[in-house]
Amino acid sequence: MFQELALGGLLFSPLVLFALLAFGLSWLTRLALYKTGLYLKIWRVAWFEVGLYVCYLALVVFWLGS
Repeated sequence: MFQELALGGLLFSPLVLFALLAFGLSWLTRLALYKTGLYLKIWRVAWFEVGLYVCYLALVVFWLGS
């Protein structure tokens, strides 16, 4: 079971930390794809970015959730 994170008297869900970590991973992946030129070959960029974020979020929750 997840436990809350206490920061300055406020309780935060661990999902907030997981979401930030997934966003950082997806940002790094998008940056790497842009630098290599593969980003221009993606047909639906918005759908790719959403799918990438969801996959990374699921992976982070799977790894750090237990």
